[in-house]
Amino acid sequence: MAKKEQQPDDEPRTMRFRETLSSVLFGALGVQSSKARERDFTKGKPSHFIGLGIAFLVVFVLVILGVVSLVLHFAGV
Repeated sequence: MAKKEQQPDDEPRTMRFRETLSSVLFGALGVQSSKARERDFTKGKPSHFIGLGIAFLVVFVLVILGVVSLVLHFAGV
């Protein structure tokens, strides 16, 4: 079996999906650390952040609409 070659620290590595997703979620909440923000700008791809940001926005709006609909249903309106 071949071992995976580790990339040196000076060579930029693109971010994994989980790292990008956590950056989008923490950024939306406004609690992202400066270390993570720096990693995003050096290793992240803008297209990944834009895609996940749009997906987060759609899910967020659908959840809000669902909660409002549920509250109005139980209120009898």
